[in-house]
Amino acid sequence: MARAHMLLVEDDAALAELLTWHFKREDFDVTHTPDGEEALLLAQEKTPDIVLLDWMVEGLSGIEVCRRLRRKSETQNVPIIMLTARGEEEDRVRGLETGADDYVTKPFSPRELVARVGAVLRRVRPALAGEQLSYADIEMDTVGHKVRRSGETVALGPTEFRLLKHFLEHPGWVFSRERLLDSVWGHDSDIEPRTVDVHIRRLRKAINRGNKPDIIRTVRSAGYALDSEAQS
Repeated sequence: MARAHMLLVEDDAALAELLTWHFKREDFDVTHTPDGEEALLLAQEKTPDIVLLDWMVEGLSGIEVCRRLRRKSETQNVPIIMLTARGEEEDRVRGLETGADDYVTKPFSPRELVARVGAVLRRVRPALAGEQLSYADIEMDTVGHKVRRSGETVALGPTEFRLLKHFLEHPGWVFSRERLLDSVWGHDSDIEPRTVDVHIRRLRKAINRGNKPDIIRTVRSAGYALDSEAQS
């Protein structure tokens, strides 16, 4: 499985440590918080690929965190798995109706949870389940570091490759320059946001070679998105 960013919201310190260990062993990047309010801030700073969310946490309840994540455009499609000791049918239905993709009742096996997370990611975010990424007529081999469009090889520099990979993992999502800097260059980067524009132009030039349709959409005052309906 390709490296995925998980937001773990759990106020049981021992359980959080156990889950963090298991998921890091599976090559997940895990960010943990016991607090619902902080979870929303963390999700805003860096959009997670999946959220493990305990029902009863400090601050906001897990249900309210789930509801608010679903209201925000950046996280409305992020898969959420609820963790809770509340096993009644009414509670499960409430959790799913609030927006959770799955519901795991405590106590549970960490190995089973890892498997269920993998199943959800394969269903909701197939790009994170393998080494091949694709969208429209673009194909990427993340291991072989190769890109093709309409069957033709596309030559990309390292930064443009990472940028396209990020877009392919989130097709249709609109990312601001700042979010792209965090995700592609890293939090510690001191690169100016406008530098993103330069690399977007380079990426467009490479993948649109031969007068192919522009597949990267510019969203005024918002950022960029990989969109098969983008206009040149």
